Amino acid sequence: MTQALNHKKIAILIADGFEQVEMTEPRKALDEAGAQTFIISPNDDTVQGWNHFDKGDTFPVDVPVNSANPAEYDALLLPGGVANPDQLRVNEKAVQFIQSFFKAGKPVAAICHAPWTLIEAEIVKGRQITSWPSLQTDLRNAGAQWVDQEVVTDNGLVTSRKPQDIPAFNRAIVAAFAVDRQQEQQLSSVR
Repeated sequence: MTQALNHKKIAILIADGFEQVEMTEPRKALDEAGAQTFIISPNDDTVQGWNHFDKGDTFPVDVPVNSANPAEYDALLLPGGVANPDQLRVNEKAVQFIQSFFKAGKPVAAICHAPWTLIEAEIVKGRQITSWPSLQTDLRNAGAQWVDQEVVTDNGLVTSRKPQDIPAFNRAIVAAFAVDRQQEQQLSSVR
């Protein structure tokens, strides 16, 4: 497999109730592409995954969000699940962590219900986004252009609808995370 992400450090922000496959499969694709992935969570020790309505596995937390420094990471992955983004969007440190990636021009990927956190971070206005269908009204009300596609990439933001879209999502995030957006922005400002 390609090593397009060698030396890239990817933050995976999750709370209890994340959809397990939406974390494990993208994480596997990122690891296989050469990235180092780190679980960031409001929890200190472990975080509980879910397989739709059933409890899944627990995963060790690498860095609690309260002590995580977004400057140490090259990109951000936001898995879905209903409970996960609902908890993250009311956690001030988690929202600030997400906002930091956009302010720094770093790529972010969100699948399924994860765009709820993007609404709270106030970064969806004017962007083309997809998500789990039940979020479309929330996203439109926040100023996003919601579309029903398996994956959408808009200026460093990659979004996807559901677990069945994970293969396309994985290809898109590896491609987006391989681009050095800060260097790209510096070059375009010189032109």
